[in-house]
Amino acid sequence: MSVIPLVLPDFLLVALGWALLHLLGFDRRFFVNAERLVYFVLFPALLFHSITRSPLSLGSASTLLAAAVAIMACGIGLAWLARPVLRPDPASHASLAQCGFRFNTYIGLSIAGGMHLAGAQSVMAVIVGFAVPISNIAAVHALASRNGGRALAAIARNPFILATVLALICNFLAVPIPDALNVALGRLGQSGIVIGLLCVGATLSLKGGRQHAPLIGWMVAAKLLVLPLCALLIGPALGLSVMEQQVLLLFSALPTSSSAHVLAAQMGGNGPLVAMTMSVGTILSALTIPMWLALVF
Repeated sequence: MSVIPLVLPDFLLVALGWALLHLLGFDRRFFVNAERLVYFVLFPALLFHSITRSPLSLGSASTLLAAAVAIMACGIGLAWLARPVLRPDPASHASLAQCGFRFNTYIGLSIAGGMHLAGAQSVMAVIVGFAVPISNIAAVHALASRNGGRALAAIARNPFILATVLALICNFLAVPIPDALNVALGRLGQSGIVIGLLCVGATLSLKGGRQHAPLIGWMVAAKLLVLPLCALLIGPALGLSVMEQQVLLLFSALPTSSSAHVLAAQMGGNGPLVAMTMSVGTILSALTIPMWLALVF
């Protein structure tokens, strides 16, 4: 399978999102509201639809949970290893640490859906659902542990987590999903992928933070180069199927979530520095994701 046609449509949509904001005069508030729609409605619908579409066993779910925990642990460890190695400014590192392990769900689910492998998008949805609380807790802890109580309450209400838990319950109990609802959820999910990728493009920014080049380079390299190497070891070690190993590799190679800079800004961190790092990673991932996928297809 050629991997370039697999990833090119998604990055064309990212580029279109950037052009809509910077060249075609779309209001930034349009993208803010669009991302809220994706976050609270469209992507939860996609997660629920993807997970309930393919039957799962407790054994397969527990293995995917172990894979998600292992990958996230590696990412968090790599991010914090920058402190003794580079000795960066602690405040800057607290903001950027999340760029070493947070992931762009929009790109991941879209590419997984285009793999033409039965169950690939469902596997990605399960891994994402398990990884979201881990990544959020780690990111919040790095930025400000004093806000942990409120943050944990917000994480418990996270629509991605709620959709994943509900979908897993329905899947394990074989709860029938009415056809009309199933079709509606599928259409919401597909529209969420498109709108989500456009929003990713609108958040790209290369301004600010150039004086932190070593730290930026560390986080981008850890996320796009080292973490996929970890996935290549973790997948076989846990006995994942070939398809599950491919999806885990894709998950590990995803660039940082475009919402990372929002979290940094809301919690008193360096939002522009995170936005620049996220943008560099997203642009470079157009090269690194095909490179990694070429190894397993």
